[in-house]
Amino acid sequence: MEKPKITFSTAYHKKEQVLLIGFRYNQELKEYLKLFSGIRWSTTLRSFYLPFNKKTTNSLYLYLRTKNYYIDYTALKTAQEKNSNAKKSKKIAIGNEISIDVQNHIGNFKKWMAQKRYSENTIHTYISMLQLFFRYQHPKKHEEINQTDILRFNTDYILANGFSYTYQNQMVNAIKLFYKQQDSTNLSLDNIERPKKSKKLPQVLSIDEVKRILIHTSNLKHKTLLSLLYACGLRIGEALKLKIKDIDEGRGFMHIQSAKGAKDRYVPIPKQMILVLRQYIKAYNPRFYVFEGQNGGMYTAVSARQVLKRSIAKAEIQKPITLHTLRHSHATHLLENGTDLRFIQELLGHNSPKTTMIYTHVSTTSLDKIKNPFDDFEL
Repeated sequence: MEKPKITFSTAYHKKEQVLLIGFRYNQELKEYLKLFSGIRWSTTLRSFYLPFNKKTTNSLYLYLRTKNYYIDYTALKTAQEKNSNAKKSKKIAIGNEISIDVQNHIGNFKKWMAQKRYSENTIHTYISMLQLFFRYQHPKKHEEINQTDILRFNTDYILANGFSYTYQNQMVNAIKLFYKQQDSTNLSLDNIERPKKSKKLPQVLSIDEVKRILIHTSNLKHKTLLSLLYACGLRIGEALKLKIKDIDEGRGFMHIQSAKGAKDRYVPIPKQMILVLRQYIKAYNPRFYVFEGQNGGMYTAVSARQVLKRSIAKAEIQKPITLHTLRHSHATHLLENGTDLRFIQELLGHNSPKTTMIYTHVSTTSLDKIKNPFDDFEL
């Protein structure tokens, strides 16, 4: 039997751009598609769809090609060309010139950040952003920059190129921190405004969904890693940097060192997690890091993401999930079990209780107690 032709196109659904997967009805293809992570059906669009982005589209394309399905993506190429032309018309070119005086000030700022023990990632990000900012402003000297120059940079470069809130906020952070160290400036740092942050709630798994993911993770090393992210609410970077010596089985704690914000903290390890760790360490005998690659050294975040992706597909979970979703789920489930918000803040290593407060908006504990008058209707 001839395989059905699949068409990729885009549309807007619930104010978001989505990838539509069109094909004539085919039960085999339908069931195969439903196994792909994040796929959904819309009765309004009468089509399967996914959030539209390059990574997801490529993954779905490869997934379908493994079954030798033919995919027509002409519509995507046409839309991409239109978007590309539109962006070219907006994009502001930035030269490579930057004065020696500005370079010297940036160099001194880099040394200052290093002696203040900022992380290597933060130093690299801030320095590269400052170099970009001053290349845009060239030939102005750093002390000649004013509020209007920053506004113009945000409007004509960051917004015109569609860069994210996070990128813009990091740029503001870099500029403000740099100018705090300068003696002469025309800038009022208090008037450099940050972009308004959208109030998006994190995706959260149910306890049953977490169990399904772990059940469908057969490899002991992979299961231990995903279990640890959920059981202790760790960031993926914290889990991968965890060393054997950081685990104190006797006290039932692990020492998380140099986490986000260069902070250390102690995190309790559930008894069940200790048993899993003990079994894993005995089987794999890691030398230095708890999770190591095949040739030694730290296990990679890319490998960890692939592990989760495979487990999600096997568990047939349709939500858009990342490794950080396990941390969000851990915090939400603690809150729903009655754990005080201050303890959750401590466990997660949050600087501000405002960060932890977001979990009160995704927890269903209080919402479940609301008496909805519709429950008394007899239809």
